[in-house]
Amino acid sequence: MFKAIVIDKPDDVQTVTLTDIGQEQLPEGDILVDVAYSTLNYKDALALTGSAPIIRKFPLTPGIDFSGVVSESAHPDFKTGDRVVLTGWGVGEKHSGGLAEKARVNGDWLVKLPDGLSLRQAMVIGTAGYTAMLCVLALEAHGITPDSGEVVVTGAAGGVGSVATALLADQGYQVAGVTGRPEEDVYLEALGASSIVPREELEGKVRPLAKERWAAGIDVVGSTMLANLLSAIKYRGVVAACGLAGGMDLPTSVAPFILRGVTLAGVDSVMCPINERVAAWERLAQDLDMSKLSNMETEVAFDQVIETAPKFLQGQVRGRLVVPINPDLETA
Repeated sequence: MFKAIVIDKPDDVQTVTLTDIGQEQLPEGDILVDVAYSTLNYKDALALTGSAPIIRKFPLTPGIDFSGVVSESAHPDFKTGDRVVLTGWGVGEKHSGGLAEKARVNGDWLVKLPDGLSLRQAMVIGTAGYTAMLCVLALEAHGITPDSGEVVVTGAAGGVGSVATALLADQGYQVAGVTGRPEEDVYLEALGASSIVPREELEGKVRPLAKERWAAGIDVVGSTMLANLLSAIKYRGVVAACGLAGGMDLPTSVAPFILRGVTLAGVDSVMCPINERVAAWERLAQDLDMSKLSNMETEVAFDQVIETAPKFLQGQVRGRLVVPINPDLETA
């Protein structure tokens, strides 16, 4: 028996408990992982609070990412003792995830932890940081360099935004961090933001074209903020969009695309091909200043995850929420 958070929906009423389950209750998969760390992400908070239909089947353990050590493997690419990280693939949505002491998954979903990254660092980075790296890679693929000009990051004090700000600054970019919380200015400057943009500047009525301000952007919000961002991107600039915290709509026009040649690059981290995942994790291990991770993380005890989830949806969370499940695996 081992501990797991289980979401169920008997009689159409959602229940969430931290309880003991057996391995026979885990889903099918060719690898069993002892989980060292997981995290609390926006999607996990939606699932735990029942605020959105994230969970596709019941009962199920949430947790869209985890790091850990392989304890059993029937997959040719992994062996017992391998240190691994998992993000996405519907884990924590339709396949039980990382908020448990053990997880059984498909080995094709796993990435071996790059040299130099600890199990804890992997989850301070987690889904949010890996997504941020995919966004940076998308900007690079469209020709954006530090010489192109300032890059704007929305939701800069959140998980994706924090890592994106640090990554870009570490690569020599000038970074404008957008936040609606003035108390986070010092935090963002410590991550490397060269300027702070009040959120309200991007929340007003959308104009087809606004004054050109930024060479590129990384957006986690969507809706009106993304539309305003697109209208203020310089000629032949790029915006990597990876989130919808502000809504799924996009109240813009074709003007930024056909008059300024702006590119809107969609970034999906859930079903991203394995070769791109490996490349992203290798770049994170190489490019991210690990000393900045301590500024980004807040530790949430396993038995406090359920009560912490609503705070995420109330905008009370900064950076990354890391959940130690079995941290002793780090030195095992």
